[in-house]
Order: sequence, then structure tokens, then C-alpha cells
Amino acid sequence: MAGRVREELSALAAIFCGPDEWEVLSRSETDGTVFRILTKAEGFMDADIPLELVFHLPVNYPSCLPGIAVSSEHLTRAQCVAVKEKLLQQAEKLLSEPMVHELVLWVQQSLKHILNQPETGSGSGQCTFAASTTVDDGLWITLLHLDHMRAKTKYVKTVEKWASDLRLTGRLMFMGKIILILLQGDRNSIKEYLILQKTSKVDVDSSGKKCKEKMISVLFETKVQTEHKRFLAFEVKEYSSLDELQKEFETAGLKKLFSEFVLGLVK
Repeated sequence: MAGRVREELSALAAIFCGPDEWEVLSRSETDGTVFRILTKAEGFMDADIPLELVFHLPVNYPSCLPGIAVSSEHLTRAQCVAVKEKLLQQAEKLLSEPMVHELVLWVQQSLKHILNQPETGSGSGQCTFAASTTVDDGLWITLLHLDHMRAKTKYVKTVEKWASDLRLTGRLMFMGKIILILLQGDRNSIKEYLILQKTSKVDVDSSGKKCKEKMISVLFETKVQTEHKRFLAFEVKEYSSLDELQKEFETAGLKKLFSEFVLGLVK
């Protein structure tokens, strides 16, 4: 991690030091750093609107744009898209310099203006990361393992919605106690799916209280190869036997993936 980026992260942690204001979600020498900032901005009728801003700083940031995702329970998906797009436009003016704090200050001051613009609210409802030069083009495939689902009906609907919003295809697979999510699509979209999965209150705990997913693991991730099937949709499927599940993987050209990563979950 470059010294300037390390200094910027330290400064951000000091600035956003209130309860739950700052959280580093992942840090990697190859993929950079992903973190979440919770803040408020003035919206309609001068009311404060809570915003959750997730930033992905690629390894060559600030020479390239950060990835940005915006969410708020008080905004529609289309409004989130509009805010994200305006943030990226602002970020382009700040290239080559640490910019996250300036972007947060800017959105705090500009949210009301953004929401008042006539085009806001007509978006597609898809909040995605900006493409960065560190991410390859083309289809990627990722296999995730979930430990459990307590609120299964709600959880499944949420996963289906995220896949639809991010234009991801694949399978949500149940076989006994095994729960797998196979995602295929743009790598940036898969990355944002993972952030949504880890930062949203998608399930309930043993007392019935809404909670975030803390027991998810990435089993496998790779660029789609010629032998891999292209999934046309995202489907939820239940399998009555291990053989049935194995056939799904074999049909998709993922026999090796099944042997290396799924069989071990059964033992």
C-alpha cells in the first residue's frame, strides 16, 4: 500500500471516529482496500438523510478513480445511482490526489441539489462500482458458501434482487444443509455483491433480531474459461442428493470446482 494512501486511511479513521462511522471491509495487496463510511447529508425539507458510502481504493489509486457504492434506507435505488454518478464526476476532478474526505464533504453539501434535479429518480436502480484499471474485463465466476439462513424466504428474495440489480447470473443452491451461491458476470458487479452481502442486514440471529452475514466464505473466483457454461439467468434450485448437485456443476463445466471445493463441505 502506497504511503499516501496509508496516510489517507489513517486520517479518515480519525475523522470518522463516531460509533459505526468507519469500517474497513477488506484489504489486499492485489485488490486494494474497501471501506465503509456512514454519514448524513441534508436532503429534502432540510432533513438529515443517513448515507452509507462504500469506497474501493484500487492499488493504483489515486491515479485512477475509486470504486463507489451508495445506499440509504431513505433513498430509492435510482437516487443512489444519481448520487454515485455525481460523486464519480466530482472524483474525476480530483485525480492524483487523496480525495475521499473531499468527496464526503461534497456529497454532504450537494445531496439536496442532486435530489432536486429532474433526471434523479429515472435511473435503472443499479448501484455498481466504477470500473477501475485494476479489474479485468470479461465474465468472472465466483462460488460462495453460506453457513446458514434463518430467515430463508426474505434472504432468498434479497439475493435474487441483488443479482438482478447487478446483472449477475448463476445459481443459489440448497442441498441438505449446504448453501452455495454461484455468481457469473462482471467482476466489479461481483465485488459489489460481496459488499452488499457483508454489510446489509440480510438475516436474523438466534433471537430474531436483524443481522449482517458474518459466516460467508469465497470458495473460488476466476475468469470464465471456454469450458464454462454461460448462465442465462439467476435461479434458485434445491437438490435432493449430492449426485444431483454434482450434475449441475458438471453441466456447467465445473466438475473440477465441485471436486476441489464442494465435496469437502459434505464430509
